[in-house]
Amino acid sequence: MRKIVIVWCLLVLPLTGVLAQSPTDARLEAKVDSVVALMTLEEKIGQMVQYSASWDVTGPPTAGNEGRLDNLKKGLVGSMLNVTGVKSTKEAQRLNMENSRLKIPLLFGYDVIHGYKTMFPVPLGESASWDLDLMQQTAHVAAKESAASGIGWTFAPMIDVSRDARWGRIMEGAGEDPFLVSKIGVARIKGFQGEDLTATTAIAACAKHFAGYGFAEAGRDYNTVNIGMNELHNTILPPFKEAAKAGVLTFMNSFNEIDGVPSTGNPYLQRELLKNEWQYNGFIVSDWGSISEMIAHGVAENHKEAAYIALTAGSDMDMEGNAYETSLAELLAEGRIQEAMIDDAVKRIIRVKFQLGLFDDPYKYCDEKAEKKELYSKENQQVALEAGKKSIVLLKNEKGVLPIASTVKHIAVIGPLADDKDSPLGNWRAQAEANSAVSVLEGIKKYAPKGVKVTYAEGAKLTTGERSFLKHVTFNNDDTSGFEKAIKTAKEADLVILVVGEDAFQSGEGRSQTDIGFAGVQDELIEAVYKANKNVVIVLMNGRPMDISWSADHIPAIVESWLLGSQHGNAVAEVLFGKYNPSGKLPVSFPRNVGQEPLYYNQKSTGRPGEIPDVTYSHYVDSRRDALYPFGFGLSYTSFAYKNLSLSASSFSGDGNLEVSVTVTNAGKVAGEEVVQLYIRDLFASTTRPIKELKGFEKIHLNPGESKTVSFTIDKALISFYTRNKKWEAEPGAFKLFVGGNSVDLLETMFEYKM
Repeated sequence: MRKIVIVWCLLVLPLTGVLAQSPTDARLEAKVDSVVALMTLEEKIGQMVQYSASWDVTGPPTAGNEGRLDNLKKGLVGSMLNVTGVKSTKEAQRLNMENSRLKIPLLFGYDVIHGYKTMFPVPLGESASWDLDLMQQTAHVAAKESAASGIGWTFAPMIDVSRDARWGRIMEGAGEDPFLVSKIGVARIKGFQGEDLTATTAIAACAKHFAGYGFAEAGRDYNTVNIGMNELHNTILPPFKEAAKAGVLTFMNSFNEIDGVPSTGNPYLQRELLKNEWQYNGFIVSDWGSISEMIAHGVAENHKEAAYIALTAGSDMDMEGNAYETSLAELLAEGRIQEAMIDDAVKRIIRVKFQLGLFDDPYKYCDEKAEKKELYSKENQQVALEAGKKSIVLLKNEKGVLPIASTVKHIAVIGPLADDKDSPLGNWRAQAEANSAVSVLEGIKKYAPKGVKVTYAEGAKLTTGERSFLKHVTFNNDDTSGFEKAIKTAKEADLVILVVGEDAFQSGEGRSQTDIGFAGVQDELIEAVYKANKNVVIVLMNGRPMDISWSADHIPAIVESWLLGSQHGNAVAEVLFGKYNPSGKLPVSFPRNVGQEPLYYNQKSTGRPGEIPDVTYSHYVDSRRDALYPFGFGLSYTSFAYKNLSLSASSFSGDGNLEVSVTVTNAGKVAGEEVVQLYIRDLFASTTRPIKELKGFEKIHLNPGESKTVSFTIDKALISFYTRNKKWEAEPGAFKLFVGGNSVDLLETMFEYKM
């Protein structure tokens, strides 16, 4: 008992500074050290263990969980995941705090990916907004709802650069570009963690998956990753480095291997790079069971070897791997690991708990009143609507089909997803209630002007059987019995809104596909409806880029709506009826066919890049090689003109810089938003460089006829890359600079960097 008194006395003493630390950091480190000094080896290892809630913590444990409950009471568990709601988290915390020796608070984690109760667009969809303030706001709302429900830690944001539409988890990230992914990742981290980590609305964020997960071979989840150091440093790692600089409290390692080494057991990534070179002082949690999965990888013979590899590589917390709690003490007794390794991991975990204010108030996230007030509030729904509208991308709009004209008096809403209130919630839906979203049909009926007739035909069912996170989706591949009604409905209408795409559980973890076209009988339905009425708008619902080549060739208007969350139908309707002018831009390239995957705009030039008279250049003989819809692309109900691209100088050197400016004019008749995009190409370097790279963007609002000059600053840091010298540096030489509204249609100029 005396030891406990000592620790709490140390926590409140006005401690003095430590070399290379601010007084505040020194006090924090002294608190952390004082706690760790009082811990037994068993208690230390316990902090490195995370359990999933496999029983109801408010009642007696189910068979097989008695030992876990006992460990919880003894303070031998550092964190729990999948315990949700104030009642459950409060009880679990109580069991720990009232029974454990040192009373170190638990940290409760959960996959809050794009909302907790209120659902926002899936991350890939929301990334199409290119609106960093908006994404910080939605993450903050998600944090408020999570915190009000007992959750203090989210396993988000996912900042894996993803270039392959076949990979199911592409929906969970921010697309194919390292610069954009970095900016969005930092915005979401700020939203989750807020300005004051001790605030009751602040939760810990988690940068995942470290590293390379989005480059899984053939787009197959959990698969091998084959990349070199150049690709690793220039493409994959930049978002993680920015996350570390932004103060993200935790990292999660990834399931994949890189060059034969599983990321969970990769000392270069975790110890050498993250903890040493980047000076990161948060902690690393494994992905679910990824420590024990090194046995299946073939690098560890058993749990003990897996624990040894993971700890020495720098993994701090074992998520449901059953390796640390069973093996670390034995490894220490054998002299294969040092207690200093365990101490380092424990200090990192304890530090985060102090930073969140859990030592001051272990029940910080256990406010029943906040839970009732915050979840699914009107204010949160309004944010969801705003996020939904800004995430929509207008891909095609021939002859001004959209917005819907006042002359349209009869609208037919057709498609298997038209009245779907569940798919808009997307995968990774946390605590969202099934079928709680606003469907597209509901939104159109709500926003349709008085006197406009709205009729509906499902046309076909997309899926059959039970749908859930842990089940494969079964598709309706032969039932066309609904076509007759759909065709009749289409023929009678002035305009058809055809809602097709993907079921919510077609994308997400474990949802990789070799076919990224329309599943089921949707292709046949699209053609049948178009044959009946050429005046068709496709509303595309999906979590990944899709092969929509036939529709792009034939259908007059295509609206990419993604899976927008709780307010999906209302957001779509506001765009269709012109109450909101679409401003979204693609964060990923849309392919012409699956054979182009992986597809991305920032590819490199080959030695034979261009078309030449014979066939010996880099191309396909059966398809164009460019994207159907390129990165950064998105139309508006107005048009924007770019002119007067200029530089403050033709060159800069050393630590100097130059200013880039361009004039953008709204040349149309309605107000709108435009994302002005800056790209750079390093023409000759020590290693091959991409043909262009996003290096800046700004979203602006312009009234009809209004012009604005947008400026960007080019400096050494912006043109630096991981060179042949194995370090980040800027190399002298000539650069091309591009500015425009997408990655293809660009104004161009040149500049030079001198040492």
